[in-house]
Amino acid sequence: MITGYVNSEREAVVSIAVYGPQGEMREIEAVIDTGFSGDLTLPSAVVAALRLNVLANEHLTLADGSEVASEVCPAIVIWDGQPQIIEVSTLETDALVGMGLLEGHHLNIHVAVGGRVIIEPSSTAQPPSA
Repeated sequence: MITGYVNSEREAVVSIAVYGPQGEMREIEAVIDTGFSGDLTLPSAVVAALRLNVLANEHLTLADGSEVASEVCPAIVIWDGQPQIIEVSTLETDALVGMGLLEGHHLNIHVAVGGRVIIEPSSTAQPPSA
């Protein structure tokens, strides 16, 4: 289980340990963004500090419809107590956890400043079809 909190901006925030290929580590606070389909975004300064290797370039479409250039880098995160290889996209905002990283988990947010955020693995049972 991963826990976090709702900040004063009413954003759901969790802490994540992110590792680079040579063992560099940063503990980051990331905002949960259900509108982002990727795994994780990090500012380029954090990507550089972790010495992440660029695999590709992409364009991300933001909520306002604008597009920004981004680099895609592999990284390792500790997610629900287990190391997991993910794709990090560079974005010059707060770190964002996207739906890719949340896949296979339940997300529960008590939406109030200081409210609790809980991310738990889903059972292997499939949800009922509509």
